[in-house]
Amino acid sequence: MAQPQNATTQAVQRHRNTSKLIDYADPYFATAHLEGLMALYARPLDGRAVELSTGAAKGRRVVDFVRCSYLGLDNHPAIIEGALETVAQCGALHWSCARTRLNFDFLGQLEEALSNLFSAHVIAYSSVLAANMGALPLLASGHLTGNVKPIMVFDRFAHATLAFHKGTVAEEAEVITIEHNDLEALEVICRENPCVAYICDGVYSMGGAAPVDQLLALQARYGLFLYIDDAHGISLFGDNGEGFARSHFGGELGEHTIIAASLGKGFGASGGILMLGTARQAELFRRFSLPHAFSASPNLAAIGAALASESLHRTSELAMLQQRLRENTKLFDRLFPTPFTHADLPIRTIEIGDELATIGAAKAILDQGFYTSAIFFPTVAKGRAGLRICPTAGHSEAEITALCQFLVETLQTAPH
Repeated sequence: MAQPQNATTQAVQRHRNTSKLIDYADPYFATAHLEGLMALYARPLDGRAVELSTGAAKGRRVVDFVRCSYLGLDNHPAIIEGALETVAQCGALHWSCARTRLNFDFLGQLEEALSNLFSAHVIAYSSVLAANMGALPLLASGHLTGNVKPIMVFDRFAHATLAFHKGTVAEEAEVITIEHNDLEALEVICRENPCVAYICDGVYSMGGAAPVDQLLALQARYGLFLYIDDAHGISLFGDNGEGFARSHFGGELGEHTIIAASLGKGFGASGGILMLGTARQAELFRRFSLPHAFSASPNLAAIGAALASESLHRTSELAMLQQRLRENTKLFDRLFPTPFTHADLPIRTIEIGDELATIGAAKAILDQGFYTSAIFFPTVAKGRAGLRICPTAGHSEAEITALCQFLVETLQTAPH
C-alpha cells in the first residue's frame, strides 16, 4: 500500500511497549490505590449512592459519578426481578458448553427480541470484549468483504477492548492506526486501497464521539466497512434506544457495517452484543466467532435482566429517562463548563495535566462524599491526566449541584 505523504494525513503506526507503560504508570496507580481511589468495594444504596465497605473510608456513604449506567437502570426493580425470575424458572445460572452445541431458550428469545428492537441481526455475548474478540479477526479475514482482506484502520482513541486485538488482527491483514477522527487520513487510505475497514468507538469513553455522518459519506463513496463500538451510546439515543451509532442509519445496516454495544451500561443489564447487517454475517459469526465456538453464553441472570430491559425499552419510561439524562447533563454543563459542554453525550472529562495533582483532586472530592474517576496514562495521554465524571439520569439535581460547587472550589485554579 502507498502510504500518504502529506504530514496532515500521515498514518500513525504504533507498537505496544507494555514494559515502558508499566514503568511509567505504576507509581501513579500505587498512589491512587494508597489514597483509596481505586479498586473500591461498596454496597449499593438508594439512587447513585453507595456505602464503602473496605479501607479507611469503610462505612462512608458517597455519591458515585463513576458508573456508566447512564439511565440509572442498573438497579431498576424490573430488571433485577427479570434476572431473578429467569434463574428461578430454569433452576440454573450457567451451562458450561460452547454455544455451537447448546443454548438456553431464553437466550434465543433475547437475541430475537433485540434483533427486532434494533432492526439488525443481533448476537449476544458475555461482554463487549468477547464480542470484539470474535468479530475483528473475522472482519480481517476478508469473509465479510467479498474475500478481499481489508486494510484494518484503527482510530487512535479506539477503546482498549478494540485496540488490544491489533496483534491478532495483524496476523490476518495490514493494521494502521490514524489520529483521532482524522477523516482526511482515512480518505487517503480509502482512495489508495480497494478494501478498507475502519474501527472506532461511537461515543468515546473519555468524551466525544465519532463523526458518523461523515463516515457514512466515505462508506457511500468508497465502500468503507465500518466497525463501531457503541458501548457508551446504547440506550441513550433513538426511540428504541438503538444508540448513538445505530440512530444515524435510516434503514438496514447493510453489508458494510457492524455495531458492537454493551448491555451493561445504559442498557442496565449485563453482557455485550453485535448488530450485524445480514443473515450470512450472523451465520459466519455463529460458526466461527471464537467466543461463540469455544466459550459459553451470558449467564441466565444476565439474560433475564436484558429481557426485562428490552421490554422497558418499548415503554414511555425510556424517553423519560433519556430526557432526564439530558437535563442533568445540561445542569452539570451550566454549573461547571468543560470542553464537552453542549455535547449531547453523557461523559465529562476535566483535564488537570499533572498526575499527582489529579489524584489529589480526586481524593479531596471523595472526602466530600463524591466519587469521581482519576484518569491518567495509559487511559489518557501522558501529561493529560484529569477527572472523568458521569452525570446520569439517576442523580438528583442536589447531588449534581453539590458536586459542581465543590469542583469549582477545588479546581478553580486548574486548567479545564
